[in-house]
Parts: sequence; C-alpha cells; structure tokens
Amino acid sequence: MTAKKKAAILGATGAVGQRFVQLLEGHPQFEITHLCASDRNAGKRYGDAVNWQVPGKQPHYVDDLVLRKCEPDFEADIAFSALPSDRAKEVEPAFAAAGIPVVSNASAYRMGEDIPLLIPEINPDHTKLIEVQRRRRGWKGYIVTNPNCSTLGLALPLKALDDAFGLRQVNVVTLQAKSGAGYPGPAPEIIGDNVLPLIRGEEDKIESEPQKILGLFEEDGIRHHDMAISAQCHRVDVIDGHTEALNINLSRPAPIEEICRVLGEFRGEPQRMGLHSAPERPVVVRSEDDRPQPKLDLWEGNGMSVSVGRVRPCPIFDLKMVILSHNTVRGAAGAALLNAELLLHQGYL
Repeated sequence: MTAKKKAAILGATGAVGQRFVQLLEGHPQFEITHLCASDRNAGKRYGDAVNWQVPGKQPHYVDDLVLRKCEPDFEADIAFSALPSDRAKEVEPAFAAAGIPVVSNASAYRMGEDIPLLIPEINPDHTKLIEVQRRRRGWKGYIVTNPNCSTLGLALPLKALDDAFGLRQVNVVTLQAKSGAGYPGPAPEIIGDNVLPLIRGEEDKIESEPQKILGLFEEDGIRHHDMAISAQCHRVDVIDGHTEALNINLSRPAPIEEICRVLGEFRGEPQRMGLHSAPERPVVVRSEDDRPQPKLDLWEGNGMSVSVGRVRPCPIFDLKMVILSHNTVRGAAGAALLNAELLLHQGYL
C-alpha cells in the first residue's frame, strides 16, 4: 500500500481550514501532519484553539496536533492554503521556495501568468505552467490555485456549453451565502432580512477568472478565452450555497433540449480518472420549475456538483438558467483537494 502524502494546512482554524480538516478525515491519499495558524494560536492544541463553525460534525482526529506558525520549517509533501489573501501573498511563496507545493484557496496569485488557476474537469493541462513557474521563479515547489467560489460554480456549466456551442457573452447575478464572507461574517442586524448589493472585489474576479480557466495553454502561458462577462454580486441571508442567475449568448444557438443534454452529460478528467473527491456528475440538471434551492440541492455530489435549473429561452440572450454550488466545499476546500488529487495523479507530488 502506497504511503499517504503528508499534508499541512495553512490557516487551519478558519472556516476554510476547518473544511479542509473535515474533508481530509480518512482520505486515502493525504493525511494531515501539520496545522499552521496565526502567531497568537501557535503552540496551542488544535482542539483548544479552534472555534468550530462549519456545519457538520467536528472531527477530533487532529485535536492533539500542536499549531505551528505559517513558516516552512518542517517536512511536508503538500500545503493546503486557507489563508486570507494578504497573508497568502507573503506565506505561499516562502513554502514554494522551500520545496513544499502549495494548493491555494486564496486569490493572491490566481491571475499570475505562470500560476495555474485550476478546475480539473476544465483545464487539467494547465498544470504544465508548473514547470514554467519553477523556471521563472527558481522555486523547488510551486503554487496552484483554485478560483473564487462563485467563479467555480459558474465555470463548470460554461465549459460544457463552450465545448458544444461556443460562448460569446455571459451576464451573471449572484446571491451569495453568508459563509462566503468568512466567520463571523456580516452582523445579524446587517444581513438579517436584507440583501447586500456589494461584495468588494467579487465582481472583478468573476469577470476575469473564467477567461483564464477556459483559456488554452500555449507554449509558456495561457491564451485567455475572449468571451465577455458582466457580473453583479449580492450577499444574502443564507448559510451556505451560492445561487447565480445566468443569461448567455452562444456562438451557435441550440434548442433548450440539446443544451440540457450537453450540460447533463458533461464529464472531465477527474471522472475518467476516478479521482477520490470527484463527483460522478459535475453538473446536475434539475427539471423542476423551482430548483435548484440551497435547502434541497446543496449537497449534490457530496457538495462537489453544480446544480443547474430553469434552463429556458431568453428574449434578449440565447438562454437563461439558475445554478447553485456549495461555496465552502466545491467553491473552496473541496476544489483545492480535487486539485491536489489531480496533481498526484499527474506525478507533480
């Protein structure tokens, strides 16, 4: 039996760090050997320092691990980064330079020309940027990123449509869960019975990240997709689950029945490889008039599938639809874990 890879979590006590702990329990290929947190928590037992906020049972298998500072002074095969972007900007290159590959949920390096912005079902060949990155930066390790949580839910159905029909224009309006703001998130008196029509920096990410993800690897870089995206983002009083309303113009318009078939049949490399965290169906099409809903569809594919519903003609664009994804599983820790499984399969770990 092959030994499991030793994994560190950077930012282990935060919401996404907690999801990593939850998802890595009993994983067949990775085991947590180091947990890193802020200087004020370094030296404490994880079980004493963590304030568990993630829905679902708190695992206790790492309670006795002592938290370390976010410094690469230990041996590990991989570091999962759940750090805030400003901290990640400093910490992640230090780990990569020390020879520890970083799979990051942070936004700090997503749009770097030599940094893979990875969704394994869409662009598994973008890992070729790792060698470019190492050569340019002189690192023994590397940084691989996953997208913004709303981008990830958006990009999977867009990939299916682009392969079949081509994409020209996308308009997206998001209704994003409170957990996307981290914990404790917006105060109850602000978010309760309310909709917040601004999430700073979010619209810029959604309007730029999909073009890189759906772009083509060419020589030493990515040729970005030329589709135009317009985004408006809102925070709503929902615990988990990002809902997005899409209007789409295709290069080749098609009947709604064909569009639904293409979405439902979409598969990628993780499904063909049988990667551990990969859902059987990355995109699940709902036929009911009132789906998807966070209360009913959030855990489709163990939280790793994107649910699509209300696919119908649009009087201005070619079609419109509603999508739902789990923002802290598929949109964060689960995405990074699937990226790590792909990297292991491809021989980068």
